[in-house]
Amino acid sequence: MNAGSLARDGEIGARRAATGSARGGAARAGLAARGVIYVLVGLLALRIAFGDSGGRQADRGGALQEIATKPFGAVLLWALGAGLVGMALWRLSEALFGAAGQDGGKAGKRLMSAARCVFYGFVAYSVLAFAAGSRGSGSGDRQSRDVTAKALGLPGGQWIVGAAGAGLVVAGVWIAVRAVMRKYHKHLKLGEMSRRVRRAVDTAGVGGGAARGVVFAGAGAFAVRAAVQYRPDQAKGMDGTLRSFAAAPAGPWLLACVAAGLVLFGLFSFAMARWRRV
Repeated sequence: MNAGSLARDGEIGARRAATGSARGGAARAGLAARGVIYVLVGLLALRIAFGDSGGRQADRGGALQEIATKPFGAVLLWALGAGLVGMALWRLSEALFGAAGQDGGKAGKRLMSAARCVFYGFVAYSVLAFAAGSRGSGSGDRQSRDVTAKALGLPGGQWIVGAAGAGLVVAGVWIAVRAVMRKYHKHLKLGEMSRRVRRAVDTAGVGGGAARGVVFAGAGAFAVRAAVQYRPDQAKGMDGTLRSFAAAPAGPWLLACVAAGLVLFGLFSFAMARWRRV
């Protein structure tokens, strides 16, 4: 191998290392930002469970309002938005070039990464818009009702809303089952964790993933009911879905358990930011 080949190989290796470093940084920033949002939403839901919500909604908007009231809140909001942009870019890179792991290049994995890119792109936009001074068009519940009302007005609207709701229910069950089965292990650098840390990460991963799945499934169930009854007011966002748990036979204790689970999922996101393979 001549000097020219060695130079080219070194340049390619350096480029790949730089790309991998940028991709890893974007992923870890995004996971940390997601963790902040879920911890805050969970804490707000806990306050609702015990009768002291402080007027906040237990959803992303409520979490952003909570951050905005803190010292350097504006800076934190911009940092949070930048982290979520990193999450979207990471998922975009997975869609284009494949994710980490043996099956990361499969079409199904790339399609899922593309969907996540779109979702986190929207979330990043909403956070950055909030940081720039736009407070949106209302609560998540109101937005859910408005979107549902528009969808119901379309030809075949009941089927569209019902299918979307059923999809959320399936997604929620899928999220919860995968968490309980610890499917996230394949994405983690388990060898870098002590036994105690691994137990803590499993507690957060299982409990947090199950709670997140329950919330997704609950929101989907309300969308299905809105479609069946042709009543957009039956649709609920995250805040309405969480508050509905307080009306269950178990009362506020069920909401408290789900809220604690969301806090755990936020902590799990921090662990993913530290030990996830990207």
